[in-house]
Amino acid sequence: MSTDDVTELTMVRDPADRAGRDPYPAHGADRGPVPADLADRVRGPVLTPGQPGYAEELAGFNLLSEQRPAVVVGATGAADVRAAVRSAASAGMAVGVQATGHGQVRSADGQMVITTGRMQGVRIDPARRTVRIGAGVRWEQVIHEAAGFGLAPLNGSSPLVGAVGFTLGGGLGVLGRTFGYAADHVQALDLVTADGALVEVTEHAEPDLFWALRGGKGNFGVVTSMEIALMEVPRLYGGTLIYDGALAGRVAQAWLEWSASAPREVTSSLALIRYPDAIGLPPQLRGRFRVAIRIAYVGTAAEGKQLVAPLRSVAPRVLDSVRDMPYAEVASIYADPTEPYSFHERTAMLRALDEDAVDRMLELAGPAAGCQVDLVELRHLGGALAEPPRVPSAVRQRDAAYCLFLCASGGQDAAGLSQADRLLARMAPWATGGRYLNFLDSSADDAQIASAYDTAAYERLARLKAVHDPGNVFRLTHNIPPAAHR
Repeated sequence: MSTDDVTELTMVRDPADRAGRDPYPAHGADRGPVPADLADRVRGPVLTPGQPGYAEELAGFNLLSEQRPAVVVGATGAADVRAAVRSAASAGMAVGVQATGHGQVRSADGQMVITTGRMQGVRIDPARRTVRIGAGVRWEQVIHEAAGFGLAPLNGSSPLVGAVGFTLGGGLGVLGRTFGYAADHVQALDLVTADGALVEVTEHAEPDLFWALRGGKGNFGVVTSMEIALMEVPRLYGGTLIYDGALAGRVAQAWLEWSASAPREVTSSLALIRYPDAIGLPPQLRGRFRVAIRIAYVGTAAEGKQLVAPLRSVAPRVLDSVRDMPYAEVASIYADPTEPYSFHERTAMLRALDEDAVDRMLELAGPAAGCQVDLVELRHLGGALAEPPRVPSAVRQRDAAYCLFLCASGGQDAAGLSQADRLLARMAPWATGGRYLNFLDSSADDAQIASAYDTAAYERLARLKAVHDPGNVFRLTHNIPPAAHR
């Protein structure tokens, strides 16, 4: 890295210079024009509204994320990102980042969006058991490359999600109880900061940023590449047990008792699922309400079979896919949607649950409730998720026992959305008051974002934000405003 990379500064407006006005105006109200020479300084496309390819460049997995930024930059590497950030700063624009578009973020209307889908590098180091990935890499690519060495990443339930964004938000993965959050296993990051510098961030170089990036999402810059540890997990015993939805109460109580004493080698969840009447689904699921238990166990197949036996004996299964499998097939456990659609997300962290909690959940989301929330899921936490990592990070809520996740499809007026909010309110007696950052969509307000942290961590993040991004350039995310402007 050259001296210029470290020391060169661009003009970032100081919000204090705009006394009496909103320091971060919406919709580009106080920005300048897109620099005319930006397209000459990047290799990737630079597109503005109305140009061919503009809409396609912004297309993401969640179809609710319709945005109209003043400019979208299709970055091919760190140099493109640096040029884009410098241009945005000089024009007074906010910068958003999109890899796969699974998560909804704050509106980028009138601002700049950098897409990272062209940044696809994946480099495995089998001796060190690490992988270096580019900003646009999806988990499916890492899973495939690592499997050839008998290794596995700490990916989430969907292999189509961007690995970097997932990890920056904490990374609650399929093997979470065994190995912890994905963020706990980050080794290094390359970061483009608000002044357009490219900085290497490790526990020894930029330790404050290393703490903040692992759990602070995209608040401190654009991560262009990341090195993460891989686990020696060539295979696992896992899959899904699916039961008739009418048996949801019995199955839920059985899973709750079973999970309370489950070893840390198993990560599981309980899900109430209203399957769409869609071609391609098995006939046993199509258009039906079902209750499912998802399981990922890193022990032997014989041990796994014995461990799961009590759940198999609860009731007849509509489908049973739990088996010994290569880790490369881990996506089959959750079988998340693979085609883009419109959906809202809601979440809450919960304490230990009891029979009353299950009854409350089923009252609003069970087989007789007429609920239109597509997915109501309880993810079992604890184990390694409850333990502090070797190098401290901003990831919090480690004392929660379960994570409640709700997904409702449809537009902004979806009936399931209001029902999801009511369900969250009804589960409040068992909630910690905290939330899991990656499950917060664009409707999350500042208080909900802050609830992903404890007070001390949030205040530290806000102070670091004031140091590294005082103009709040990177606010089109789960934003943590700089300390002086909260």
